[in-house]
This record gives sequence, structure tokens and C-alpha cells, in this order.
Amino acid sequence: MSGILRLHEADNVAIALTALTAADDSIACETVPASHKVALSDIAAGATVRRYGQIIGRASQPIAAGAHVHSHNLEMSDHHVAHDFGSAVIPLPAATTTRTFDGYHRANGSVGTRNYIGVLTSVNCSGSVARFIVEAAEKTGLLDAYPNVDGIMPIVHSSGCGMSNRGEGYDLLLRTLAGYARHPNFGGILLVGLGCEVLQLAELVGDAKITADGPLQYMTIQQMGGTRRTIEKGLQALSGLADQANRCVRAPAPLSHLMLGMQCGGSDGYSGFTANPALGVASDLLVQHGGTSILSETSEIYGAEHLLTCRAVSDSVGQALVDKVAWWESYTARNGAQLDNNPSPGNKRGGLTTILEKSLGAVSKSGQAPLAAVYDYAAPITTHGFVFMDSPGYDPCSVTGQVASGANLIAFTTGRGSVSGYKPTPCLKLASNSDLYARMGEDMDINCGDIAEGRSLAEKGAEIFEALIAVASGARTKSEDLGFGGTEFVPWHIGAVL
Repeated sequence: MSGILRLHEADNVAIALTALTAADDSIACETVPASHKVALSDIAAGATVRRYGQIIGRASQPIAAGAHVHSHNLEMSDHHVAHDFGSAVIPLPAATTTRTFDGYHRANGSVGTRNYIGVLTSVNCSGSVARFIVEAAEKTGLLDAYPNVDGIMPIVHSSGCGMSNRGEGYDLLLRTLAGYARHPNFGGILLVGLGCEVLQLAELVGDAKITADGPLQYMTIQQMGGTRRTIEKGLQALSGLADQANRCVRAPAPLSHLMLGMQCGGSDGYSGFTANPALGVASDLLVQHGGTSILSETSEIYGAEHLLTCRAVSDSVGQALVDKVAWWESYTARNGAQLDNNPSPGNKRGGLTTILEKSLGAVSKSGQAPLAAVYDYAAPITTHGFVFMDSPGYDPCSVTGQVASGANLIAFTTGRGSVSGYKPTPCLKLASNSDLYARMGEDMDINCGDIAEGRSLAEKGAEIFEALIAVASGARTKSEDLGFGGTEFVPWHIGAVL
């Protein structure tokens, strides 16, 4: 019927494409906001409510046909899903054409989409000095003579000491920092430590070669003799790093060198049938061309993980994802939380009611490709195809892990409006609805709201795919134009602060 969208023949709710009122007596018996759910038939108390053909909860009270279905009458149902590992694996056909992007080729064979210099800290205690070095470089116009360098980025955080030197928390931070140190979007890295911290620079660089004039250099504030001398030495080091990075110019590379991190934040009732599945189409196209796409936010696939495990290429890959979800159930329980604390208040204002509903929409970002591997947070991703990386649902933290794992592109869908960027990796913002795109067009790169107006997912997915290639080749995103990326480095912290 006009004004609503039923997503699956088994659904007993539909999505309001415009605000409905009781005057629309053929549809609603009360006011239903746009992007919210309306009952298509009477639903008894305790009966399941379905969207996407999947259970999103149960009626907490009788719901009349035409009524608004939301938090006041829909609650979380028991979460029990059957996993049939690999039952829906359908390999995608390889692309029939060869596509390339213009990227920065690194000595280790990786290819970057940007050419930054990073000032990476081992500990919070060196964070201010790292920022002072970058500020001094900007004031002196150090990069004016180096047009091929995109900028200098301080990478500061709140940990590195006051922690155990072994265990999950330490390993996780070490992986994250090491991932940034080797990221292909950096043409050079200056490591800055205090000197006495738990996480030592030697452990951070591992087997990487450090020389006085190489692309990876380091110093400690204690060894340099204090703040002023460290800033002076830091500027000298940055000048050498900029000279090296500037020699690298863009050159064609196959799309197999692209690694796309997929995120959603501030989702609404439209996200699951516009922006997210359109991104899934683009993800599949990238996989068909030999590239890699990463789905994350484990707490936001809860209730929909069976849609991924049935696409697992092996039982071990499927079980790995099940084990991650089980860990999250235990993690939230021992910290006095529940996974259904999500959706957020903004999600609920946008029409999402339970985590089951939100997760079903979020998973659609993954397209149809087989699930090739499951990775720990910030672990180096070496598998081509569609993969999953464990992470919280908190967007900056999740993206930080994806970038540490090697993502050189980020695509971020939003229905409420999210503003952020993730240096050194460019981020393409996808609006789920046309109203958001009209209100926040300066922050949004692509409008996916036209899908609700008749544009096909295939067409929109192809548009996103082409935009990703353009961004990988140097086209700037709205987030980059606005200067985002200075505060979004947010490693996941687990463990005691000592």
C-alpha cells in the first residue's frame, strides 16, 4: 500500500515511508512516525513480530492492526538461533573486467590510499609532546615543500602504562598500535615514548627495521632530555620523513589491494533496507574484484549471526563467530550489562526497537559473499574476500580496530547523522534517508534515501562502488574536507588499570 513498505512476505509489520495518521484509515489506526513500524494485522500478546522475515521480538501486549509498533508494545524475545554452518555458501563469480585505483605503493608490497606521516605514541605520557611536535610542524609550514604528503597525524591515546605487561588488554593495545605503525596509508612513522612506560617501543616495532633515516624512526622524551629537545629532534625527524614520503606518487594498483571497513552508526528504520544493503552490494563488487571487506561490531550482529554462519566457508570459521558472540554475552553479563541495552536512544527515535531488529539491518552491509575468516580486534587481516573482525559497537573504537587490521577505506552508513573521520583512512558517509541528506548534506557523501523512492539496490551499490574507487584514488570525502580524524583514534581497552 502507498506510504508503507513490507520487506518480506512473512512480516507482520511494515515500515512507514512517511508519517502516518489515523486519517489514513486504510493503513494506520494511530500516528506512526516515518521510519517506524506499523502492524499489518492484529498481533496477540506474546506473539512474535517479524521484519525481514526474521523475528525481531515479541508483543508485550495486544497490538491492533494499524497500530504503531515500538518500545511500548514490543520487547526482546529469547535469543536462540540454529547454526547450519556453510549451508548458504554461494561463491561470487569473479569480475569480468580488471579495475584499478591509483594508490601509494609501499616497499612491503602493500598499497595506500593516502600518504600521511604519523607521530605514534606508546603511552599517554608522551601524547602532549607528540601533539606539540605536530603543532610546531604546522606552524613552521614544514609540509609546504612536500605536496605529495597529505598531512601529519598525531596518534595519541589514554593507555600504555598503569597496566599489566601481559594478557588480553596488553596484547590488544600492542596489536592496535603496531597495526597503525605498519599501515600503508602512512609514508613515514615517528614513534614517541616517554621511556619508562610498560609498553616499550622495542616491543611495539617488533622486527621492523629502525634507522636514523628510514621510514620508521623513534625517540623517547627521557632520552632526548625533555620536552623542548624532543620537539626539536621531532621536527628534524619529520623533515626527513616528509622528504621520503613525498617521493612516493600515486600509481595504478589492482583492487585486490583495497580493504574496506564497513560501519553503521546512528542507524534508523531505513538503514536496514537502504544504505546497509546498498553497501552490501558494493562490498560484493569489491570482493568480486579480489578486494577485502570487513564487517565488525560484534554486539550489533547479536540475533543475526546465523545469517553469517550459514555463509561460513568452513565449520571452524562459523564456530569462531559463534564463540565471539558467546564471549560478548559473558563479557556484558559480568559487567552488569545486557546486549539488548542497544539500540541507543537515537536508534529508537529513528524507529529501531530491539537489538534483534538493529542487528538484522546491520548484517545486510555484508552482502552475499561467503564469510572467509573471523579475526580478533586489530589483528592483521591477510584473507581476501568478506571477513569479520571482532569489536565493540562503539563506532570510533570499532573503526580504530579495522584500520589497525589494515583497512585503507571506510564506508559508514547513518540514518540519524554521524560526523566523524578516521585518519589516515578516508571515510565515505552514506545517508539512509533523503531527509538526513537534505539536512546534513555537508557531512554526507551519498544519499541512499532514493532507494525508498524507487532506486534499485544494484544501481546504488554500483554508485557506492565507483565512489570508493574514486576516494581510493585521491578524491576527498566530506569528512576530510571538514578536517575530521584528529580525535577518533580510540583503542579498545580491556583489563585492570593498575
